[in-house]
Amino acid sequence: MFKTLKNAWAIPDLRKKILFTLFIIVIFRFGSAIPVPFLNTEALKGLMSEVGAAGTALSYLDTLSGGAFAQATLFAMSVTPYINSSIVIQLLTVAIPSLERMAKEGEEGRKRLGAITRYVTVILALIQGISYYFYLRNSSYQGTPIVKYTTGGSAAFAGIVIVLTFTAGAALMMWLGEQINQHGIGNGISILLFAGIVARMPHVFNTLGTFWNAAGQDPASYGKYYFLVPLFVVLFLVMMFVIVYMYDSEHRIPVQYAKRMVGRKMYGGQSSHIPIKIGLSGVMPIIFASSILIIPSTIEFFLGDRVQGFWKSFFDAFSTTGWVYSILYFILIIVFAFFYMSIQYNPIEMANNLRQSNGTIPGIRPGKPTSDYIAKIISKVTFIGSLFLAFIALMPIIFGASTGMRNLSIGGTSLLILAGVALETIQQLESQMMMRHYKGFLD
Repeated sequence: MFKTLKNAWAIPDLRKKILFTLFIIVIFRFGSAIPVPFLNTEALKGLMSEVGAAGTALSYLDTLSGGAFAQATLFAMSVTPYINSSIVIQLLTVAIPSLERMAKEGEEGRKRLGAITRYVTVILALIQGISYYFYLRNSSYQGTPIVKYTTGGSAAFAGIVIVLTFTAGAALMMWLGEQINQHGIGNGISILLFAGIVARMPHVFNTLGTFWNAAGQDPASYGKYYFLVPLFVVLFLVMMFVIVYMYDSEHRIPVQYAKRMVGRKMYGGQSSHIPIKIGLSGVMPIIFASSILIIPSTIEFFLGDRVQGFWKSFFDAFSTTGWVYSILYFILIIVFAFFYMSIQYNPIEMANNLRQSNGTIPGIRPGKPTSDYIAKIISKVTFIGSLFLAFIALMPIIFGASTGMRNLSIGGTSLLILAGVALETIQQLESQMMMRHYKGFLD
């Protein structure tokens, strides 16, 4: 990886793209430090520290935004409205025929879908900004209100400014991501997510240092952290290795192309394969599953002390340390992995394409037997990939529950994003260097 970066830096065009990407990341971090007007930042900091301990959807958003959400800065919404919009449009493309036709119209259709995604992003950002404002307006920390103006005409003006600032920040984040796509390196939205998660690393190191210092101050009670802190670092490195290995893994379905005469020339007769990536669904099943399961703990956080009796036990079971949460998390990851894979692969269409190109899978008849065979292979690969995702997602939860080392802000989603974005960016650099190599050779 470092060799690839060194070689890319030596090429002027790629060096400009790398510097442009770094410039956009700097702008993102500056925006993450600009506070939204009319908010009490000290009270907000205390309130969001409690949110982080509760493990709600708000703490999840804070991790993706690199801490901007907890501080209610310009980029508090981060790229989550754009991600949600992209997911919604992608799912609707499968369900609505007009959007499906648009997706198949080539570059022009993709541009129209991109425009629709942008409009939906702004709408979702506005809804999310309004929800966040009302949450802050009705919250306080140790008697200090979060929003400075809650009554009178000033309250309405303050509310409009806060909501529009959140919405504008999300729209600007979307624009910055698109600028990286056009003039930088890598997928813009993924790069900004990557930068936000990396920005939380100092918090992780600080938390680990707190555990280590506690062991030094009271070895009798906290001496176990002398072992658990290094163990966490080792597990982190092992999980990163597993993610990289699984991302590069694939199952290859062999394909044999028949020979055919075209004029006086013989074509075909070659052997090839259909690659089925084990990690194709990426982080999406984890995002879907965690978005659903985080709802009960978020509702409990909003209700506060009013939760008692049966409902208290119910919400405790759905907390990130509850056994019900872990079991449902495991099941939903597998379900969504199969759902996402069914969107990406169509065995019938793949079998028809093979028949049209005179290709066959050795030992399998063309037509329905081929499609059934491909579907069977895809199901096996998807199941293995879903188990891999479930392992990555549950390991930080199990480690935190068994050791008491929580609030490290590093979960399965964060690990997958870190490894996936790094691999994707390096592969894009390698492909662009290869294109320039062949261009120079042909010139």
